[in-house]
Amino acid sequence: MRTEVVILQQPMSVCVPPNHEVTLRVQAIGTGALKYQWFDKQQTEVAGGTEPELTVSLQRSGKYTCRVSDLYCNYQFTEWVKVRILDEAGVSHTWRGEPHIVIHPISQTVKPGETFTLKCTALGKPVPAYQWYRNGRILPKQTTETLRIENASADTVGSYLCAVSNILEERWSEAAEIEIAPPDQQPAPTLMATDKVALLIGNLNYNNHPGLMAPTMDVHELANLLQQLGFRVVALLDLTLQEMQAAIDKFLQLLDRGVYAVFYYAGHGYEHSGRNYLVAIDAPRPYRTENCVCVQKVMHNMQNRKAQLNVILLDTCRKWYKQKGPLSDIKPSAPLGNTVYGYATSEDAEAFEVQDGGKSTGIFTKYLNKHVLKPERVTHVLEQVSENLGKDPLVRGRQVVEIRHTLTEPRALTDPVRTSGHTMELRRRDACWKQANVLPCRRSLDFQYCGVKVELSFSALFSNVLVVFATVRNSSAMAQDCTLILESEPQMQDIFSGSGRSEEMDSLLVNSGETPDCTLRLCCLQRLQGSLVIKVTLHYTHTQTKERLTESKELDIGRPLIASCKLNQMRPVDRRQESRVHTVDHMSNIRYPHHQNHPRPGRPYTRKAENRLQSSAKSTSTSSNEPEENDEND
Repeated sequence: MRTEVVILQQPMSVCVPPNHEVTLRVQAIGTGALKYQWFDKQQTEVAGGTEPELTVSLQRSGKYTCRVSDLYCNYQFTEWVKVRILDEAGVSHTWRGEPHIVIHPISQTVKPGETFTLKCTALGKPVPAYQWYRNGRILPKQTTETLRIENASADTVGSYLCAVSNILEERWSEAAEIEIAPPDQQPAPTLMATDKVALLIGNLNYNNHPGLMAPTMDVHELANLLQQLGFRVVALLDLTLQEMQAAIDKFLQLLDRGVYAVFYYAGHGYEHSGRNYLVAIDAPRPYRTENCVCVQKVMHNMQNRKAQLNVILLDTCRKWYKQKGPLSDIKPSAPLGNTVYGYATSEDAEAFEVQDGGKSTGIFTKYLNKHVLKPERVTHVLEQVSENLGKDPLVRGRQVVEIRHTLTEPRALTDPVRTSGHTMELRRRDACWKQANVLPCRRSLDFQYCGVKVELSFSALFSNVLVVFATVRNSSAMAQDCTLILESEPQMQDIFSGSGRSEEMDSLLVNSGETPDCTLRLCCLQRLQGSLVIKVTLHYTHTQTKERLTESKELDIGRPLIASCKLNQMRPVDRRQESRVHTVDHMSNIRYPHHQNHPRPGRPYTRKAENRLQSSAKSTSTSSNEPEENDEND
């Protein structure tokens, strides 16, 4: 007797930290042996997912369902279940799945009639259930992570708690106290910016020092977050000293009264006589202060532009180097009360990056990106970054965030922008910013001999990294088996072609739902001396003669993105430093190491560059992943 396929036990949704192993289970009955096939959220079959149990370990949230079928083509699908991923470093390795609260509700003082929101989020296997309470009494139907209370009044004042539970255990959140502000208490004036601009620099491929992995993802993710906050962002990778100085000069032109300015750097760095220096990719070995960018000089120039808020964020080492040579000439600035320094580490200490799974990140920037969108005073955001980093077992006792500021007002990166009364300045900044960020337009190329049309489109991963996509839009009766090859003139070296780096760069491309037939990644556009020409070569088989033929077309796209700013022509070369500073006029002058030694996944890697002569330097290859200590006598 045949029976329908019946699902007896549905798989259960879970909420876990990244890379945590999860097993989804389904139980069913039917006629004869049953077959199982799991599907992901794209409704694609999961490779190897042909058992009642599916074990996954994810970095991003995913959804799954299972099809259970019998030999008679009867089948049933399970309900969709979600594997939700929350980034939380404080979960024990022995965690069994009991509720672990990641976000606790926060106490608030609200005005009468306002709406307030409380949130409680927890990890759990299975996903936890939520129940809110006020003053110890259950709130009916309030069973989600977020509690929204409208029209605040004396009846809504009190102590709020959330009970989080699953089949293993029940946990309670911290109490959040809700108070009503007195009617005569005037709300604090809303602080505003006339504009927001940010310059982000990540150096990773060094000529004479160990390469880094994390600045690529760090700069890209922070750029996206700052854009969400309304910042005009210029994000650049792998700059020489001359290019760093020129980019900073261009950045300073965007600053004016009322503007919020953020300068971020990820790469090698050091400290000398109380001043911090950023190491350019062409810095010699050993380097001196004149081979690097002085952070305090950057801040001094930012203050001279009278910006409303100046924030410098440094994900770099601060090891002390005893050097002979002049200090950077910096005059004291007026006490404007608008500066914030966020250092990834303390004095004479190192900053670390880590590779976890397929993603590399600086540990400081990892937690910065977690909190940067919060509508809180910028120093409070950095304090939360410091607390999270201090609990990270990978760097506990070796890296501590340091915060310095002169803020006299509670300004936040989330403050709104008000442009009224600043129209001319805004137009000038808008034109200057667009110069470094405008993409070439989508273009179509007609190959007339064979009748094939190829479409070229463009994407900017960074302000100096352009990706070209080529897609065959229509073939013809004369051509079949079409393949495309993209080249550029001049040829631009792909600095991310090394092991692991190409995959990370590819992961940054937005999934548009279509796959191009060919892509070309063009890096270091700031070194272009003229127009960039894209050459498209079409290979196809003639349908009648069966010959394999080739046609080519070229497209001049001018100087895209940062190339239009002509950074290499902005600053004259200091002839006094020609023997020590290596300037770059063309791509071929730069050497990029293809094989760098990086730690195993989950182990920290230092952002300290050894500043010693090449002939006496220790080998960068090491059997352990512990960071080397710097010898101050070098």
